[in-house]
Amino acid sequence: MDEMLRLPLKTMAMLATLGGLFAAFGGLAQEEPPADGALLRMEIRGAIGPATSNYILEGLEQAAATNARLVLIEMDTPGGLDSAMRDIIKGILGSEVPVVTWVSPSGSRAASAGTYILYASHVAAMAPATNLGAATPVAIGGDGPPLPLPNRPNPGDEAGDKDAADDSEVEESEPAGGSAMEKKSVNDAVAYIRSLAELRGRNAEWAESAVREAKSLSAEDALEENVIDVVAATLEELLAAIDGRVVKVGDTDVTLETEGLVVEEFEADWRTQLLATITNPNVAYMLLLAGVYGLILEGYNPGALVPGIVGAICLLLALFAFQVLPVNYAGLGLILLGVILMIAEAFAPSFGALGLGGVVAFVIGSIILMDSDVPGFEISRLLIGSVAAVAGSKLLALMYFLVRSFRRPVVSGAEQMVGSTGEVLEDFIDEGPVFVHGERWRAHAQGQLRRGEQVRVTGMRGLELEVERQD
Repeated sequence: MDEMLRLPLKTMAMLATLGGLFAAFGGLAQEEPPADGALLRMEIRGAIGPATSNYILEGLEQAAATNARLVLIEMDTPGGLDSAMRDIIKGILGSEVPVVTWVSPSGSRAASAGTYILYASHVAAMAPATNLGAATPVAIGGDGPPLPLPNRPNPGDEAGDKDAADDSEVEESEPAGGSAMEKKSVNDAVAYIRSLAELRGRNAEWAESAVREAKSLSAEDALEENVIDVVAATLEELLAAIDGRVVKVGDTDVTLETEGLVVEEFEADWRTQLLATITNPNVAYMLLLAGVYGLILEGYNPGALVPGIVGAICLLLALFAFQVLPVNYAGLGLILLGVILMIAEAFAPSFGALGLGGVVAFVIGSIILMDSDVPGFEISRLLIGSVAAVAGSKLLALMYFLVRSFRRPVVSGAEQMVGSTGEVLEDFIDEGPVFVHGERWRAHAQGQLRRGEQVRVTGMRGLELEVERQD
C-alpha cells in the first residue's frame, strides 16, 4: 500500500520540478519590453532557418506592440531555406515599424536569401568590406544539370558572334536550357526579387542578374548601382545617414527620426533557442542516432525504460528537425539500412559481410543526408567520420570476439563430455552411477565396475553416458 502511495508522490514531485524549470525558463525569457520610441535591434547570424524566421517575426511583433520607432536587423548570412526567408519578408512587408537591414560588421555578407531580405527592407545598408548577391535558387534533394547563363555563347561559338549579340535581348527574358522545374524556380525567384526592388525603388535589373547569373556586389558598388541606400561602418554613422529619410510603411510615408534613439536589444526566447539547437543539422543527426540506438537497447533489455524513453524523445525531436530541414530522404533511408545491417551482424554473424555493408551504407547516407548546396545546412564531415569510426571499431571488436569464441575449446555439451574422466560411485554391472565434472551421471559400461574405479567417457546418449574402465 505504501508503495502505491509513494509512486504518485514521486511523480508529483517530478512534475513540480519540471514545472519549476519551465517557469524559470519562462522567467528568463520575459525581458523588460523596449521603451516607446526606441530602436529594437535584432541579429541574423548564420544560415536562415525556421528558428531565424520565428525570432524575427517575434521581434517585429514586439516592436509594434511597444511603439518602437525603428527596427534594425544586423545580418551576416550565407543564405538559407526559401520558406523561412519568405516568412521573414512577409513580416517586414507587413510591419508597422520601419525596418533597416544592415549587413555588418565588416567581412559579413548577405548572400542568397540575405539579398532578398535586404531588398525587402525599408532601408538597406551595408558596412564597408561586405558583399551581397549570389541569389540563384538551389533545388532541394539533389543537383540537376546546371542552368546555362543567359547572354553567354556556347563554348563552341565564337566570342564575337554577331547573331548571339543580336539575340541577347531575347535571351534575357527567359532562362535557356535546364529542366522545366529549374526554369520555374528561377523565373519565380526573378519575379519575386523584381517585385521587391520595384516596391522599394531599387535596381531591379541587377536583382534579376543576381538570380539568373549569381552575380555579387561589394558594398560600395551596391551603393553606386542603387542596390542599397547607405554604406555605414558604425551604428552611429548609420543612424546619422538615415535621419530624415522618408520611407513608405504600408500606404503611409514615414520620416525617420533617429537622433537620440535608445537602442534596445531583442534576444531570442528559450523556445526559439531550443528550435535553433535541434534544427542544427549536426544536432539533428545525433538525435536520430540516439533515438535509433535507444530503441535498440530497449529491445535488448526489455523493461529498462530509460533507453526506450530517451530514444523515443530523441527520435521524435529528430523527425521534427528533419521536417523543417532540407533532408534527402534517400540518405535517411541509407542510414537506417546501415544501422539495421550492423545490428543484424550481431544476431547473425556473417564474418563482417553484413557489418561492413552497414558501415558503408551508414557513411554514404550520412554524407547525402543534407543537401550540401543549401548554405549552412551541411553535416560536419568530421562528425560523420567519428561516428563511422566508432561503429567500425565496434564491428571489428565484435568480429574479434566471434573468432576467439570459435577457437576456444568446448566447455559444455556432448563434445566436452567425451574423453572426460570420472569415478564410479557404486559397484554395478552394465549400468550404474558415476561422478563426472562434479555431477552425478547415469552410465553404461561393459562388464562389472567397482566403487572408486576411474572411468573414461566414450560417448553420450541423451542424459546417459557410455563409459569404460580407464587403464
